[in-house]
Amino acid sequence: QVQLVESGGGSVQAGGSLRLSCGASAYGSDSCVGWFRQAPGKEREGVASTYAYAGRTLYADSLKGRFTISQDSAKKTVYLQMNNLKPEDTGMYYCAARWGSYCPLKQQHFDYWGQGTQVTVSS
Repeated sequence: QVQLVESGGGSVQAGGSLRLSCGASAYGSDSCVGWFRQAPGKEREGVASTYAYAGRTLYADSLKGRFTISQDSAKKTVYLQMNNLKPEDTGMYYCAARWGSYCPLKQQHFDYWGQGTQVTVSS
């Protein structure tokens, strides 16, 4: 069982930045961690994922260049740096984890989920 705790959400004006953190109770070279988000009235969508061993990353096409996922294995923490935020980035952000090198942006493949952290971007 892996427990995940997100932090770093908040309210920011358009053009601002936030860094989300996902702390894991267990994290190793075979860890895959993803960030997902859900806007009000919309389905949850994949944002970015990272596979620990290879440092491999995957991003939603629409977010490339603004969002960066990174990891600190010693702290068992995965970060999501979000820059140039837009009102449409508003939503609940979740981190999720699974074991193994298959590290997609598809929520059905993740086994462990955090409770989420709210991000609100005002215009």
